[in-house]
Amino acid sequence: MINIVLYEPEIPQNTGNIARLCACTGSSLYLVGKLGFALTDKYTKRAGMDYWESVDLHKVNSMDDMFKQFPDGRFFYLTTKSKKKYTDITFQDGDFIVFGPESRGLPQEYVTQENAITIPMVEGQRSLNLSNSVAIVAYEIIRQLNL
Repeated sequence: MINIVLYEPEIPQNTGNIARLCACTGSSLYLVGKLGFALTDKYTKRAGMDYWESVDLHKVNSMDDMFKQFPDGRFFYLTTKSKKKYTDITFQDGDFIVFGPESRGLPQEYVTQENAITIPMVEGQRSLNLSNSVAIVAYEIIRQLNL
């Protein structure tokens, strides 16, 4: 099982696309903190289409609440500020993959941790689209775990 964590997502279409990916892969989706939209937003619903009812969706108030809820969980933080590639990790069933908001990424306290990982890209570019990043890492985990 894969646990996708979106920390303060801002763009409803990205979250809808990610929800659809979660439905199709059997992944759980955790929305943490303040959302930049309502889950009833027409763009969120449209991007997720009729997959929303199949999503194992959880709304959590803060990352601290996530850590309390899953004290033994392994959390990996996606960032452009790490040199450690996501492909260098041996993922385990039940890992949590945390992605930050589209405009600013994860807070500094997460991107400097040992479990901060990155998706390689050409020097000088800011970042990949959030839903693309989630798909890239999710399918690496699926590949590794033979799901």
